[in-house]
Amino acid sequence: MPFIEGEGMQQCRVNKLIIGGNEPPRVMGVINCSPESFYANSYIPTELVHKTAVEMIEQGADLIDIGARSTAPNTQAICGSTELSRIDAALKELDGSGITVSVDTLNPWVLDACLRHEIHAINDISGLTSETYTRKVAESKLPAFLMASHTQPGDAVGLAATTGALAKIVERCKAAGIAEYVLDPGIGIWTPFRSVEDDWTLCRHFADFLQFNRPLLAAISRKTFIGDLLNRFPEDRLAGSLAVTLMLLERGASVVRTHDVRETVDTIRTYQRMVKQG
Repeated sequence: MPFIEGEGMQQCRVNKLIIGGNEPPRVMGVINCSPESFYANSYIPTELVHKTAVEMIEQGADLIDIGARSTAPNTQAICGSTELSRIDAALKELDGSGITVSVDTLNPWVLDACLRHEIHAINDISGLTSETYTRKVAESKLPAFLMASHTQPGDAVGLAATTGALAKIVERCKAAGIAEYVLDPGIGIWTPFRSVEDDWTLCRHFADFLQFNRPLLAAISRKTFIGDLLNRFPEDRLAGSLAVTLMLLERGASVVRTHDVRETVDTIRTYQRMVKQG
């Protein structure tokens, strides 16, 4: 049975966008400025950032998430100055565009550079494990997307550990005075200790994370657990991604982070027509 959101969910406002509660599921389009990305087709060079972002908004994206370094396993590491240079150049392309933008970075000094641009949210896959980073988020007064982590990104292995990590994030936000945030259960092979079965477990039990009464982010686009099941490279994982997206919508996802905006928007519209207007 599809999950029906209760009245108690605390919504999150990102720019003029309201996430959660009775609002429709939102779409976060991904712009990767990192050629090291696990999905090569998602890399967007600086000169195409504005064009790509506009196209995503026209296709139905509600906000754009910009990152400049890959966190996928076994990818080439880059230095902070390289990440900063990439994301700074990308954000310059969107300043003044009116597009709602979140930035995906773990580095507090890179975040400083991002805050000099017109950004509207912060995407932290480390879940505020850094005191310096947490302080900068709190001082920025911007809403945040926060991934389940104990001490490093993706170190929560299994359902119980993920639930515990999200509970810690709620505590961190309360202590820092961060009121506007979305929780991300962190589906993905982030560390060698994670398995594809861990990801399927998190997907099956996605509705469990609604216990925190916060909007949930579904970030599964073209990830390894889908490729492992279907024996497909990232370029051929769209159908699997949309199938999982549909099931996470049924389990209460408020935001879907995707490389494939048009197809994801179509999936959400179809879901809404079947469930919400029946």
